[in-house]
Amino acid sequence: MNRSEKREAAMFCVYQKLILDRDSSELISDNFKDEPEDEYFSELVRTACREKDRYASYADQVLENWHFDRLGLIEQALILCGCAEFDLKEVEASVIIDEYIELAKKYCDEDSYKLINGVLDRI
Repeated sequence: MNRSEKREAAMFCVYQKLILDRDSSELISDNFKDEPEDEYFSELVRTACREKDRYASYADQVLENWHFDRLGLIEQALILCGCAEFDLKEVEASVIIDEYIELAKKYCDEDSYKLINGVLDRI
């Protein structure tokens, strides 16, 4: 897997955590089963799950007339992962935003990428 594919798998881990509330380590194991453990992406998933409330609060501050909890679960997972990557401080913000915009274009409604861009850009 390249870094974009690992980022996508991490997003799926967080999405599954939002749906199933399973242990993060199990989700990482399931989604990265054919890959040697990549500490960065494991930490990304753990941080996104652990800091959900804090990141949701950040999103609520920049969402106009809307709340994080009303977003679709994929959009929530994208924002949580983006915020976690910001906290990990290993990748430039512009790269993080671009990667999550591409995932939004792939998995979300047609205009959701604009929401992801706006939220991550202002956080």
